[in-house]
Amino acid sequence: MEPIIQTEKLCHIYSAGTPFEHGALIDVDFTAYRGEYLGVIGHTGSGKSTLIQHLNGLLKPTSGRVLVEGRDIWESKAATRATRFQVGLVFQYPEYQLFEETVYKDIAFGPKNMGLDEREIDHRVREAAAFVGLSDAILDASPFELSGGQKRRVAIAGVIAMEPAVLILDEPTAGLDPVGVEQILSNIRDYHEAKNATIIIVSHSMEEMARTVDRLVVINDGRIPFQGTPREVFAHGEELEAMGLGVPQITRVFHRLKAMGADVDPSVYTIPQAKEAVLAALKRKGAV
Repeated sequence: MEPIIQTEKLCHIYSAGTPFEHGALIDVDFTAYRGEYLGVIGHTGSGKSTLIQHLNGLLKPTSGRVLVEGRDIWESKAATRATRFQVGLVFQYPEYQLFEETVYKDIAFGPKNMGLDEREIDHRVREAAAFVGLSDAILDASPFELSGGQKRRVAIAGVIAMEPAVLILDEPTAGLDPVGVEQILSNIRDYHEAKNATIIIVSHSMEEMARTVDRLVVINDGRIPFQGTPREVFAHGEELEAMGLGVPQITRVFHRLKAMGADVDPSVYTIPQAKEAVLAALKRKGAV
């Protein structure tokens, strides 16, 4: 796979040289590959938000480098500015960042700053709105008249409209009901598939991560202790629990079954996998 974002020995120290000095990132080597769907997990204060803010130049490293398509994003002002269009970042609760008079103007803000012509801006606004499930009829409405879920989709559309090669989302489903969660995750999948974009998603929900991402990166105390497929990462159940993260509930059940002597695969992390594992165990016993 081809790397699209890399960090090399990335360090970030908050309040350096003061009694409040804190190492948020320590020699982090991170890679995201072109077209992959990557999850980042870590407890509050682990360094995951600090990491993603380095990936599009919102924070500057204390030491180390951030590379986008092999280019140091801090090599020049032009490189840093270009990175902020290549790598789109959607903050947690992005609906609080809406500010324009209409939904259309809010979504168009990024493309206008890119210097695109009106025809291309219009195309991108309508395409981005469609990706997040917003109809053309809503584009003339004030974003402040919308529901919470609709506001969030407008905010995400505003980043999608810049057509970033990498889309980073920090807790995009926080505070939403189950229907809203599924809608947002479906919107993100649609963009990923249509544009072959790299998606980096930060979430505390292990269930969401288990059924959504291709690969997981775990951050703990400013370092990456392990990474891999969801199956590989959730096999470290005890370590994750010690980090305050846990595993999907179904994985916890299968770890318990294994501890009780059941002949099952403890690395199960989705319901369909659980069904297959149970059937396989029953077949081995000759029960089916």
